[in-house]
Amino acid sequence: MTNRRTALLSAPLSFLLAAAAAAQSYESPGIEHNMPVFAPALKAKMTYPMAWSPAVKDLKAWREKGRAKVWEATLQQPDRTPFKAEVIAEEDRGSYVARQVVFNLTGMSRVRALLLVPKSAGRHPATLMLHDHGGKFDIGKEKMIEPFGTVNAADGAKHASAKAWADKHFSGRWPGDALAARGYVVLCTDAVGWGDRGPLTGEQQQALASNFFNLGSSMSGNMALEDVRAAEFLASLPEVDTKRVAALGFSMGAFRVWQVGALSDAVTAVIASNWMATTEGLMVPGSNQLRGSSAFQMMHPGLLRYLDHPDVASLAAPKPTLFFAGETDKLFPVAAVRAAYAKMGKVWQAHGAADKFEAIVRPGGHEFPKEAQDHAYDWLDRQFGKR
Repeated sequence: MTNRRTALLSAPLSFLLAAAAAAQSYESPGIEHNMPVFAPALKAKMTYPMAWSPAVKDLKAWREKGRAKVWEATLQQPDRTPFKAEVIAEEDRGSYVARQVVFNLTGMSRVRALLLVPKSAGRHPATLMLHDHGGKFDIGKEKMIEPFGTVNAADGAKHASAKAWADKHFSGRWPGDALAARGYVVLCTDAVGWGDRGPLTGEQQQALASNFFNLGSSMSGNMALEDVRAAEFLASLPEVDTKRVAALGFSMGAFRVWQVGALSDAVTAVIASNWMATTEGLMVPGSNQLRGSSAFQMMHPGLLRYLDHPDVASLAAPKPTLFFAGETDKLFPVAAVRAAYAKMGKVWQAHGAADKFEAIVRPGGHEFPKEAQDHAYDWLDRQFGKR
């Protein structure tokens, strides 16, 4: 010990200053902008080794390997539970009927869904609607499909809440009903925490996500599995043409849509509005992504070590796919959106299906307005040979 103290006392001043600087660096705060201060070092490791590149020669094998990695990250097991559907209520809406349907979404959850079915005979094209987050948990499926007619105070409050949401984000109409009027079968269920399966609160989200992990599962992974199962249920209906089953969503619903398009063969076309960007562009100071809370609904632990968001979405190629983004959307920086679109476009091009991929940055913010909806529905009609 004496020799060590003597050495330190006789050390050059430069050495002591360097040691002091190192100690100061070591003792600096460990968190900045809700991220570890060494976030740049972590981001440097995110090279996405399973992303598509020109070196990929076998696109089918690449997709199968990528799908397997996504499923691994969800912490879910395959589910083949019989659906055992039951119609519990029906309402006439002119050219189509609205039904409340109860079915086994998974082996652990039997849920009530809203289903719209055209009155015309035969098999129809169909669309799975996946609702957004928005910090609004009292409604889920009712964000995409108009609730049943008001029969009591509770239903009246739900209808008013859903109408306000449609006015705010969808130019005053429900996307599901707009498609049903065009001759589509439409299905929407509640994610865990929304509508009939909630209501969750903003404060509960992180605890719920943690407890999913403590139970050997994953909140986001469970949602991915349920969305795949919902697509399979929709495709199984006798009124549905299995070759024409789309998935459509806004915001978190868009994330769910491109994810289910990547994971499920039941989905044959994808329409995603206002959720896509590169991780590099999202994990920056000031980004909504850094706040936590809703991020747990869209986070599969470890997946971003292998595939970025546009890489996962690209597993859907060469299915017809349409993306929208708002140029002034505060949640998704437009430069990061364009970078993601460019990356995805190369995968569809590699499949020889560049004409099946469309990505639009439109004027406006975080919404799916009537003009974008009309473009999307016309686009879907063309993909499914309706016009």
